[in-house]
Amino acid sequence: MVMSFRVSELQVLLGFAGRNKSGRKHELLTKALQLLKSGCSPAVQMKIKELYRRRFPRKILTPSDLSMLHIQAGQLPSTTALSQGTVCHLSYDHGSATVAAALLPPAPVLGPKHETDVQHLSPPIHPVHPDVKMKRLPFYDVYDELIKPTTLASTNSQRFEEAHFTFALTPQQVQQILTSRDILPGAKCDYTVQVQLRFCLCETSCPQEDYFPPNLFVKVNGKLCPLPGYLPPTKNGAEPKRPSRPVNITPLARLSATVPNTIVVNWSSEFGRNYSLSVYLVKQLTSVMLLQKLRAKGIRNPDHSRALIKEKLTADPDSEIATTSLRVSLMCPLGKMRLIVPCRAITCSHLQCFDAALYLQMNEKKPTWTCPVCDKKAPYDNLIIDGLFMEILNSCIDCDEIQFMEDGSWCPMKPKKENQEVCQASAFNGMDASSLYTVSSEGKNSSEGKKKVEVIDLTLDSSSDEEEPPVKKQCPGSSTALP
Repeated sequence: MVMSFRVSELQVLLGFAGRNKSGRKHELLTKALQLLKSGCSPAVQMKIKELYRRRFPRKILTPSDLSMLHIQAGQLPSTTALSQGTVCHLSYDHGSATVAAALLPPAPVLGPKHETDVQHLSPPIHPVHPDVKMKRLPFYDVYDELIKPTTLASTNSQRFEEAHFTFALTPQQVQQILTSRDILPGAKCDYTVQVQLRFCLCETSCPQEDYFPPNLFVKVNGKLCPLPGYLPPTKNGAEPKRPSRPVNITPLARLSATVPNTIVVNWSSEFGRNYSLSVYLVKQLTSVMLLQKLRAKGIRNPDHSRALIKEKLTADPDSEIATTSLRVSLMCPLGKMRLIVPCRAITCSHLQCFDAALYLQMNEKKPTWTCPVCDKKAPYDNLIIDGLFMEILNSCIDCDEIQFMEDGSWCPMKPKKENQEVCQASAFNGMDASSLYTVSSEGKNSSEGKKKVEVIDLTLDSSSDEEEPPVKKQCPGSSTALP
């Protein structure tokens, strides 16, 4: 045990025994071994056991270890020994293996003089179970907490750390997992109720997103657990990073109520940065289920959007250009198709909506939760279905673009001969501006909804010399189809 100690443990041990604790590691080790050969007291033996247990917390103490650690009241160290820098000694009762008593040091010991000793003898500065809250994931409903957030603190100065964890499933939890198999056709996993492993930074200031420690290896019940692959580095020399997501360890878990599950975690320690591990029993949801939940929340009152329109079209006294109308596309910027369930985040300031079903499907594959219109964060809990756009989509069947007026009213954009090309360009939302200056020789609309864009020479009397534009869809306001 002594041979496995680092400098800090050797200094603490020699200081406890009243020996000189200065010198290099090999000198300290020699002194400590001489201390053993000269026949150390039971109190020193217990100190060695205590330091070894702190050094390797994963080692399970056997009854024989506990009996060696048990010391009688008469063998406890004196007050003189305590005043020389000794802190808390835990004695173990051999029958129940519970902590029987703890001798606390006198107050002066905790002063600056003994700072080095106290640092190594006191419990880690990070609590075992910090008050870390994991950020809720929209595609998972949490059923139970199998291992509450536990600190992966750097316990030594070595490059690589290791920590061991154990969790057990109840008969009800095992039943929940087993009965969820293959309920959802086409799902990636066999079970929709899963055992989920999550890592995050050990921060308690706000709910934490998933974040993997560097050089992470995880073994579940002795088998290596596959982790998300590294993302390509964003810039030269940047450390490769894993995507922030939970790990499904159900395939490696023992689905039994009698045999516990073990997790061994190895990672690289970083100065000043600690991580937290937690394990949950969750139910995986699909984009269809989330869409149903979003619909169940209700549709936002159309008056909200009307108020937003009026606010945007209110004349700004400082502005030289007055905005009297606002054109908005009824096409989804994600799929370039007509909106079906128009939604946006309540935090977005724009009127343009995107299709909820498409947005949820994309985030099911790769969860970014970013608004496709303004590129700001648009998490699931902030999404709303726009009631005004629902009204417009239901009443304006053949039109792909509308115009809002100052009073909040709207009208479909009618494709007129002289501004037809402008209609076509704006109906395709998200088009690159440079494409407005290219001449297209294609005479038809593509199946994806792309529109033909032409350069109009304003010096000509009419566009009759140019090839005929494609046939536009009929708007409710026009009685005849245009050529």
